[in-house]
Amino acid sequence: MANLGFRVFEDFKRPDRELVEAFKEVPVANIDDNMGRIACVDSAIKPFNKAKLIGTAFTVKVPFGDNLMFHKALDMAKEGDILVIAGGGFLERALCGEIMINYAIMKKLSGFVIDGAIRDAETTRNVDFPVFARGINPNGPYKNGPGEINVPVAVGGQVVFPGDIVVGDEDGLIFIRPDDAPELLEKVKAYHKNEEVILDSISSGLGLDRTWVEKALEEKGCEFIKEVK
Repeated sequence: MANLGFRVFEDFKRPDRELVEAFKEVPVANIDDNMGRIACVDSAIKPFNKAKLIGTAFTVKVPFGDNLMFHKALDMAKEGDILVIAGGGFLERALCGEIMINYAIMKKLSGFVIDGAIRDAETTRNVDFPVFARGINPNGPYKNGPGEINVPVAVGGQVVFPGDIVVGDEDGLIFIRPDDAPELLEKVKAYHKNEEVILDSISSGLGLDRTWVEKALEEKGCEFIKEVK
């Protein structure tokens, strides 16, 4: 019988590294603009340093304040993986700190995403290893289990599957299904290039076409009044 809630799936299919790396220089905002503007993770999950987050999701589901399965995942994960920890947003116990981060660096992992708390915040802010988390708490975790590894999880209001492409920058965090990634990448590159053209136009003094603003207001029935009485 399957031991639901306490099990480990030992491996999963990872996307080609070249496809993953292709998103490295693309702003998360541009990706979200091309995913219906509803794909980003809850803004409460924030970056703790300026290191760019790019890699493959290695998912972990843990009980509130317990990191037994986080430790198991840390041993299992491969170079380029990002540990995505579904901790239920619980903030009263940290799920990791300086030691686990340094072990992940040694293993050449690509980052942590934690829907929960961390500790050793000062160290985290100064290390070249991307960490996204919901908060900080010095209380240490329990190590009792249960939990699951490499199952679909919910993190910051988004569903994440093992093998999803993870992209994070100072604006926020987003997950991409590998099957959607090639077409999405082409759209995002074109979108980003158009933004660069617009910014060049502004910086060169040519200005910006703003006629769409008046058009939108008129179409929505906005009333224009000449003077405040």
